[in-house]
Amino acid sequence: MRLDVAGLLLALPLTTAGAQEIRKTNPPSVAKPVAAYSHVAEVPPGTRLLFLAGQVGNRPDGTLPAGMEEQAVQALDNIRAILAAEGARPENIVKMTIYAAARPADMAKIAAKRAEMFRDTAPPPSTWVYVTALARPEYLIEIEAVAAVPVR
Repeated sequence: MRLDVAGLLLALPLTTAGAQEIRKTNPPSVAKPVAAYSHVAEVPPGTRLLFLAGQVGNRPDGTLPAGMEEQAVQALDNIRAILAAEGARPENIVKMTIYAAARPADMAKIAAKRAEMFRDTAPPPSTWVYVTALARPEYLIEIEAVAAVPVR
């Protein structure tokens, strides 16, 4: 069973009264991003930082899909669920790192799934790393994130 947090995420405020929003930019002094990411994210005062552990494709029941794309979708769903539990949503992510077992052919599909996550906001600064293996051989992708959330 897939966790549906989309409705919950839409109900969460991005900022509290008087709080500033996260500013994501691409300075004109450097080349434009080669993919969907921002070069910098500024975290305003009055926010708390959330450091999310790397998320793999484990479903809430502990099972793991076999394919890279399915694992990536579940890892992103896990990130959404963690954010929602903390009163946050994808717009609050200020840094994302993706570790993928060496399967570059799958990455276009993964990039599309990631882009869906940030379709309503500027994407965060991001790093993609190809690795030969992750903590367990069945893990094909791991995604970690840092989020900045207004203090409640």
